[in-house]
Amino acid sequence: MSHKFLAALLSAFLFANAWAGDAPPQKKIARIGYISGTGSAANQGPYVDALRDGLRKLGHVEGKSFTIEYRGAEGRMDRVSNLVAELIELPVDLIVAPILPAIVAAKQSTKVIPIVMVANVEPVASKLVDSLARPGGNLTGLSTLAQDLSGKRIELIKEVVPRLSRIAVLRDVESQNSAIQFKEYEDAARMFNITLHPLDVRGANPDLEAALLAASKGRNDALVTITNANLFTQQKRITNLAIKHKLASMFQGSTWVDSGGLMSYATDELGAFRRAATYIDKILKGVKPADLPVEQATKFELVINLKTAKQIGLAIPQSLLFRADRVIK
Repeated sequence: MSHKFLAALLSAFLFANAWAGDAPPQKKIARIGYISGTGSAANQGPYVDALRDGLRKLGHVEGKSFTIEYRGAEGRMDRVSNLVAELIELPVDLIVAPILPAIVAAKQSTKVIPIVMVANVEPVASKLVDSLARPGGNLTGLSTLAQDLSGKRIELIKEVVPRLSRIAVLRDVESQNSAIQFKEYEDAARMFNITLHPLDVRGANPDLEAALLAASKGRNDALVTITNANLFTQQKRITNLAIKHKLASMFQGSTWVDSGGLMSYATDELGAFRRAATYIDKILKGVKPADLPVEQATKFELVINLKTAKQIGLAIPQSLLFRADRVIK
């Protein structure tokens, strides 16, 4: 073998290695796990779309910088723990948990994988975090503070039903958060001299027919639903039964009004999921969840369904319609 050939071969080898050394390393595609109490892979719903939108606005590209591993319990809360375990086994780089059973299951199952919650619970009272400013551990995110709006919801119902004296409160007594939220409604109702009538149901197959019939027979003027994952999956049934029994209904999220509920006053839910993308962005860039304070909601929206108002024979005051963020006609 000639010296010229060896020199050429060495030059080619060094040239190839120089190019390989200059080539930028491939960025890892982050796997984001998402646990939902409802939905399926084929029908992930508006909250996941809002999360994607938030990530896009921060410069992330699905398929290039992140993928979403979606798991929907399809209304069966007994499946949530297994779905969390499935995501951890993959593994994912981060878990987004918008329902309390998923938050609890994820917190119990991993101390390493970051968890971002979008929770309609008070995280400190529910013992999810040490404090809002310093959550500790691997869990942070947003609190939508659904229960802190109880007084405002009752005030709004009273504007629609001026002679309001009794409100039925639909709750799943197996929910970890129902007692806390019912107490909030009790405190608010006392201020307005209103009596609450608890409608207690249980689990994934609640007897809603009997509960709403009891509300009607109990001469209640209105219905409030304390949302949890089980009742969330029954939105259409609950709103239809409220219409059937001529109850002015108030809910903790706008999707209920889209399903036929009369009113909702709550956090801007889609905005909260877009905001959750900022937590994901920071965590993927190396910030520890323990160093990210839990954020409380600051934007709330009133949504009114005029179709439902007409069906149950209620006239919505014009002053209230002017204040609504959205009116369904």
